[in-house]
Amino acid sequence: MKPFTIILFLLLSTLGLSAQTNAITEQGDEVILFDDGTWQYKNPVEEVVEQIATNQHLFEKSDDATFLLKSKRNGVGFWVNPKQWKFGKATNNPEAEYEFELKDGDLYGMAITEGVEIPLLTLRNIALENGRSAAPDLQIVKQEFRKVNGLTVLHLLMNGTMQGIKFFYYGYYYSNSNGTTQLITYSTQNLYEVYENYCHELLNGLVEVDAK
Repeated sequence: MKPFTIILFLLLSTLGLSAQTNAITEQGDEVILFDDGTWQYKNPVEEVVEQIATNQHLFEKSDDATFLLKSKRNGVGFWVNPKQWKFGKATNNPEAEYEFELKDGDLYGMAITEGVEIPLLTLRNIALENGRSAAPDLQIVKQEFRKVNGLTVLHLLMNGTMQGIKFFYYGYYYSNSNGTTQLITYSTQNLYEVYENYCHELLNGLVEVDAK
């Protein structure tokens, strides 16, 4: 596995876990302490729930996505183009159910699935907060609601830096009574425009299937 891929896998492993220490200041404010000695307020002003726009375009799976992976944890599936992607059960991140790798390139993906239902805006803040435990400069660059194969998902594009490597997360976040799904693609920021369409194709394969 390529060195930067290992780093990104390590960072992605924080998305499903609480990987920081919470503390209380003398003034009674809740803060998060990071391993590198930095800290931030647990509920900074920028993370107050704001209006997030809805993209009016209807997103659907690609006709080339012919293989359906079904989650064993909640009622979702992932249509994948087997000519473009390698995929299988996750081996690098214990929080993920499936992992993806573009056959001809340096783009990767991961499906983190859980049985608990989490409101999308709460899920957004959890993803940002936990990601910052490994990359304190992680920022949301773009966010919007989308209708994907009939499902309402939250789309997030996040940029950050870890060990000097500038990376992006490009993902869909979905939750209902069957559970929560984070479908995430990622690579280095200099390759974002190269791989944006591939990200779209993989993410737009998210569908509901029969619940487990």
